[in-house]
Amino acid sequence: MDATPKSSGMAFEETLDMRRLQQGERIVPIATVSSRMLAVTEEMRTVMDFARNVLEGDGLGPDACDFMFGNPQETPLRGFVDALIRHVEPQDVHWFGYKKYDALARETVARSLSQARSRNYKPDDIAITAGGFGAIAAALLAVLEVGEEVIYPRPGWFAYGAQIRGAAGTPVAVDLAPGTYDLDLERIEAAITPRTRVVVVNTPHNPTGRIFPRAQLDALADKLAAASERFGKVIYLLADEPYARLVFDGHAHISPAESYPHTLIAYSFGKTLLAPGERLGWLALGADMPEADRILLREAVDIAQVSHGWAFAGRTLQRALPDLEKLSIDVAALARRRDRMVEGLRAAGYDLPVPEGTFYLIPRSPIPDDMAFAARLATDGVWVLPGSVAQLPGRLRISLTANDGMVERSLPVFARAIREVAA
Repeated sequence: MDATPKSSGMAFEETLDMRRLQQGERIVPIATVSSRMLAVTEEMRTVMDFARNVLEGDGLGPDACDFMFGNPQETPLRGFVDALIRHVEPQDVHWFGYKKYDALARETVARSLSQARSRNYKPDDIAITAGGFGAIAAALLAVLEVGEEVIYPRPGWFAYGAQIRGAAGTPVAVDLAPGTYDLDLERIEAAITPRTRVVVVNTPHNPTGRIFPRAQLDALADKLAAASERFGKVIYLLADEPYARLVFDGHAHISPAESYPHTLIAYSFGKTLLAPGERLGWLALGADMPEADRILLREAVDIAQVSHGWAFAGRTLQRALPDLEKLSIDVAALARRRDRMVEGLRAAGYDLPVPEGTFYLIPRSPIPDDMAFAARLATDGVWVLPGSVAQLPGRLRISLTANDGMVERSLPVFARAIREVAA
């Protein structure tokens, strides 16, 4: 598909007009809501309808195999629970009072980033956020003018369009290279206009598991630098990196921030700790960003969180962050689960690549209608995300946050289902 912006807000105003009641010759509006939120709703329509159908149906039974949204299916990490207990006990009357950032949390992230990326990250350049959602929102709100364009990858995380609309931006989806799921640099370059303000790169990539190589990121940096000079304004790169530590087979995470100075990095602890309901993440300004730009962005990000509903991470989570920074789910065990699932699915006849990172698999649906095939699996208690929900029509997205028992129970169901549609 071509890289084209979504329809303008006018379509949503027309939708409102269609909802008016006729009273004789008088037109009476029955409701008035933000056209921006109507646009956000439409961006999320497919995933919301899917989730509603699952939750409002018979629901997931006790023996269901849940591979849908990456919810944890095992007991939380003991270290995570212990850290929360340790830091929730108040030590003074101000323990739960207003505070934007915990100094030790920022210092911990800056030190960890500096060690991992061989760059000098400063605590003042770290914003502690309410998860990855909060980090991306703060970044977009800090740099976008109303209507400016944000290029993001397709397939990709299903909330990019909604978050861009919510920040009053215009989402522009650009397809990854077919087959390899690499960055399609020519398409990205063609999609850049004078209205472009941000380009999103998600690596390791959800849902394909692709880790974009350094050569691609360097080439993208060259194109963004040239476009910024051509249009007389900085085009930012937003590096969405919640899976940076979930990599396999000796692969290393490669950050776009090491290729392009005007990069903002978004991270979430929800993936590494498998605790997505506890909203903890961070947004970092690129270590190579010019100091004059960094000064402006620090304040803009800070005020973005204030204006977005005091969207800083809670104080207990911020205090616990130095302990949580050391924790992770068992990546080796996750790799073994990946290998078992890939082996079982391929033996049954499914076509799927082996991901380099993240915790997803994307087998091709054996019939073109991935929604229908996902529904067929669900009749036997195996719940997957249809690829159409993740901008990947014709495939399925399987989250390996399911436990080993679910994997073993599901494989015969996958095998039976593909035999049925082939018969």
